[in-house]
Amino acid sequence: MSTILFVVTGARTWTLDDGTAHPTGYWAEELLAPYRILTEAGHDVAFATPGGVIPAVDSTSLTDGDAEAIAHIDALSTPLVLAEVEPAAFDAVYYPGGHGPMQDLAVDADSAALIAATVAGGRPLAAVCHGLAAFLPARSAEGESVVAGRRITGFSDEEERLGGLADRAPYLLETSLRALGAEVEIAAPWSDHTVVDGLLITGQNPQSSTSAAQALLSALA
Repeated sequence: MSTILFVVTGARTWTLDDGTAHPTGYWAEELLAPYRILTEAGHDVAFATPGGVIPAVDSTSLTDGDAEAIAHIDALSTPLVLAEVEPAAFDAVYYPGGHGPMQDLAVDADSAALIAATVAGGRPLAAVCHGLAAFLPARSAEGESVVAGRRITGFSDEEERLGGLADRAPYLLETSLRALGAEVEIAAPWSDHTVVDGLLITGQNPQSSTSAAQALLSALA
């Protein structure tokens, strides 16, 4: 069986253009659905955050039973320090979203190095929704964005507008990924949409959490 590293945001707020600290964290479904699918298939899951901080769930993402399920994931309360992670120690890496990654992982050099090493090592890399913000600073050894020329998806600009934060966002994820040369494939807002480009697996939104996890499971087979 494989060991998958979940890299989770340590941010609890996202600073908007007007200076507002918008409460956030990781999105419950985007962590719980893949965790269940992977562990029920017999794989191990470890967690890492910037600085090893205990991650916070976005309270608006919680549905019935989520808080209890999170409380039963012991490893989530003792995450690894992201800077100390050895990329080759894990068979795959996964980034759940929530707006938190837009604050910290989007500019985190340790996360960027992990992503670059995972891609260079030929291991599966997956991300859902705003988790793709972690891809923004990641560069290959040649200095090229790891998403340049790759088929991906992620939280769309239209979904950000529908969510009410686009006008105050310091940047939009879809626009930023396109600017790096990614071929961003967007489906209708809130629809289940996962894109697989080799060992790079991306889901558009929370509704894509299960299909992205299933694609990662297939990549590990």
